[in-house]
Amino acid sequence: MDGGGTIGAVTATPEAPARRGSALALAALAGVLAGVAAKAGDESGWGWAADLGSYPAAWVLAVALIGWAAPAPRAAALRAGVFFAAMTVAYYGWAALVLDFGWSVRLLVAWLVLSATAVPATAVAAHVATRRSGWLPGALLATAAGITLGGGALTDAAGHPVQAAADVVVVLVLVVVLARDLRTRLWAAALTLPLTAVAAALLGLLRDLLG
Repeated sequence: MDGGGTIGAVTATPEAPARRGSALALAALAGVLAGVAAKAGDESGWGWAADLGSYPAAWVLAVALIGWAAPAPRAAALRAGVFFAAMTVAYYGWAALVLDFGWSVRLLVAWLVLSATAVPATAVAAHVATRRSGWLPGALLATAAGITLGGGALTDAAGHPVQAAADVVVVLVLVVVLARDLRTRLWAAALTLPLTAVAAALLGLLRDLLG
């Protein structure tokens, strides 16, 4: 228990401009590399490699780790947004400019919108959830775990064994490693399955919208 009200609270640590710029540049570089790797995986002919870039687990983990590592909520939002936007541009840019598939403008714009909305929100949620204790941080971590499992690889583990294993690893990182204490872990574990059903429905709707 935190009687003093300081331990466990989310504190905003100011970043020097140079450090902030370096962090954003690193996030952009990581995003570009991730986007190119994801597109290369799509076209590799290896099903497991295509799965890793197509299912949500890797991206949920990346955004959660960005939020966890950031010194403040604003930094978490900015870094995650830059990472995901750079990844999106690199993914579709590689497809258009290197593989000559043409530009998928509608999908590019849709994912850039998510880079400016849902992705920063997820990173901020991870920043808060990894620094506090109780049911709400547990629910936030369970939501991320639910999005991971909502991709559906675990329910078709025979067809996607590598991705199913990756999903389990990511869920364990979210629920066990990133949670602050046992109470938060228990809440996260208890809420993961119910929130998986919600996430699966929302992911299905997103797939339908994106075509």
